[in-house]
Amino acid sequence: MKKFFREYYDTFLREGRMVKGDIGILIFFILLPLAYPIVYSLIYNPELVRDVKMVVVDHDRTPLSRELTRRLDATEGIRLIGYASDLSEARRAIDSHKAYGILEIPEGFARRAGRLEQANAVMYCEMSLLLRYRAILVGATDVMQDLGATLTTERIDEIAPLAETITAGADLMPIHNVTMGNLESGFDSFIMPGILILILQQSLVLAVGMCGGASREHPFRSCYAPFGATRPIIASILARTTLFLMIALIPTLYIIHYVPLMFRFPMAGNIFEEILFILPMMLSSIMLGMIFQGVVRERESVFLLWVVTSVIFLFLSGLTWPRYAFRAPWLFLSDCVPATWGVEGFIRMNTNGASLSQVGESYRNLWILTGVYAIGAYVVQRFVQYPAVRRHAGQSVSASC
Repeated sequence: MKKFFREYYDTFLREGRMVKGDIGILIFFILLPLAYPIVYSLIYNPELVRDVKMVVVDHDRTPLSRELTRRLDATEGIRLIGYASDLSEARRAIDSHKAYGILEIPEGFARRAGRLEQANAVMYCEMSLLLRYRAILVGATDVMQDLGATLTTERIDEIAPLAETITAGADLMPIHNVTMGNLESGFDSFIMPGILILILQQSLVLAVGMCGGASREHPFRSCYAPFGATRPIIASILARTTLFLMIALIPTLYIIHYVPLMFRFPMAGNIFEEILFILPMMLSSIMLGMIFQGVVRERESVFLLWVVTSVIFLFLSGLTWPRYAFRAPWLFLSDCVPATWGVEGFIRMNTNGASLSQVGESYRNLWILTGVYAIGAYVVQRFVQYPAVRRHAGQSVSASC
């Protein structure tokens, strides 16, 4: 037991000195989680696309068609920049990026609407940015529904004047659309809570992986004893895990609390329960980083690991495509990524106000991953990383002699 705690203490001090003296490791541990959330949040801010430029091709040229265009221009998401004589001229405006949408009003639009028949107007949208399409679609849909309700009310009043007290006084079937957890229906509030957890996972995995490369490059500064007796690997793993958690504590608190506070993301959860939930995700990420140390032979190798894993982890998290639509192999692989359960649970807690007990499945799965990856980390450290550091240390001594 004395030997165990001695190894724990020595490893903690040696690894701490190595991290303190390596600017690359400090960048991944501290600068990356501090800077990346700000950069990503600024990219997606403001959250909504407003005043998307649109041109109108009006073949009807009636008061009703002009009323339709006037209402469209009054919406938050659409700004009409003018009329085009035909669809070809409107297409040229799209090609030159002077506009991003076209509304074509066919001839006879007002006549069919006056008969309470189906009157269609055709909308075209340039699809390079889905947020523009959403702004145009929502604005056009709302205006068409509102205009249709107005025409129906007017016709009812003409047929039955006494019904005016009912139809003109209030909406018979009012619809109130409230987006739970994202009151502004903004893209930033939708995607950034999940991205924050992915940033936290990547910073831990990459920083721990870089520590493995630094241990091979500088074995005498690492937490190993290359020429001594084999020391307890478990004590070494626990000491480094404790050190990494201590270093990442402030950046983690910054990511899950202060970044949402600065950018006014939804903050419906309890911060103490969120920290308890994030803890196993941090532990599993650290253990995953120790497993990756088996393939990170040099400090720079971690950048290749960054490129390979970042996009994969993003797709597997369920942010870009729902997990229930995954095929079985991809769903299994998604279950093995700590950020998958971290994203799912954190969004429920921070955005929708769920308690720790209500995200029990995600919390339990994170602890399971922590245990599985801890076993994997032990195997890699015992049979791959430790012998590699001993070998590098022996080569260094031979070269110096």
